[in-house]
Amino acid sequence: MIIFPAIDMIEGEAVRLYKGDFTQKTVYSTDPLAVAQDFVKKGATHIHLVDLDGAKKGEFCNFDLVCRIKQETGLFVEVGGGIRTKEAISAYLERGIDRVILGTAAVLDPDLIPSLPMETKQKVAVGVDVRDGYVAIKGWTEASEQTLFDFCEKMEAAGVSTVICTDIGKDGAMKGTSHELYRELSVRTKMNITASGGVSSLEDVVKLREQGLYGAIIGKAYYEGAIDLREAIEVAR
Repeated sequence: MIIFPAIDMIEGEAVRLYKGDFTQKTVYSTDPLAVAQDFVKKGATHIHLVDLDGAKKGEFCNFDLVCRIKQETGLFVEVGGGIRTKEAISAYLERGIDRVILGTAAVLDPDLIPSLPMETKQKVAVGVDVRDGYVAIKGWTEASEQTLFDFCEKMEAAGVSTVICTDIGKDGAMKGTSHELYRELSVRTKMNITASGGVSSLEDVVKLREQGLYGAIIGKAYYEGAIDLREAIEVAR
């Protein structure tokens, strides 16, 4: 299983939100590049970046910073937030970003992913943010009418191979992740599943690995010192 240490960005700073609430923000660093470089020192090979400004506004806001992190660290970079058009997808891929994450666009524009060339689809993941069983959109500020499992089945049928699933109610709460949710999703789909939200202990990492998940995203638990990143990477293997 791959560990994806995360950097969520607002106005060029590394932050964390509590349960997706933009009014409950903690700033962990004013230099996200330095944070990413520290991930490398601790053995990370992959990184998960989120442009929270972009997610809220539906446009690039931290594009140059994302590209700089890729260029200067050499990490496998996946990024989400505000990527809602073919042009936005291409802009990131042309700058060497390894995977782009579609969230709101995949919900509101059901023709977007099916219309992508297969080569591009292989570099696209769908970020499924879930609140009370329904998919949330626009930086978690609105609820859609689609349930998690119905939406994931549609995405798999459209050719998506990777899904990043976040239980918003667990995100940033440091109370463990949604093992039952991921277990059921693993049964219903053959996509690569990355767990996000609430991964707050090495025990969580072990359980997710034993469930056969593709990846796990670690955010607040790293910044708060609850998880040693080097140990988590070793345990995940």
